[in-house]
Amino acid sequence: MAERVGLLEIGQEVQDVAVVVRAGGEVDSGTVETLAAALDSAVADAAAHPARTVVVDLDGITYFGSAGLNALLTCREQGEGRGVAVRLVATTAEVTRPIEVTRLARILRPYPSVGEAVAAPEDPR
Repeated sequence: MAERVGLLEIGQEVQDVAVVVRAGGEVDSGTVETLAAALDSAVADAAAHPARTVVVDLDGITYFGSAGLNALLTCREQGEGRGVAVRLVATTAEVTRPIEVTRLARILRPYPSVGEAVAAPEDPR
């Protein structure tokens, strides 16, 4: 399933190993609600999934503002509350730079691929 709102396209796929959300385009104050809704849905789906993992793949993102960081943090918080691991795939500077500048890399921990995000050990927190 894929949805396009303005300059943002979101898709979700339920795999054996995780619920994967893929986003492409721009995440800003005009499109963040679409991303947030997709992340909420993914956490709900993952809570009923045996793997209890959401992978958010942002490698197709061309702009990532502070609204996107807040959406990711909220998603991670909601996941923790429901026993769902939330992992991020990000290799482009458009996404990794804001994470580094805000010193959120320890919390959001970008992985280079969906496979590596899924294979990562469980968060000790």
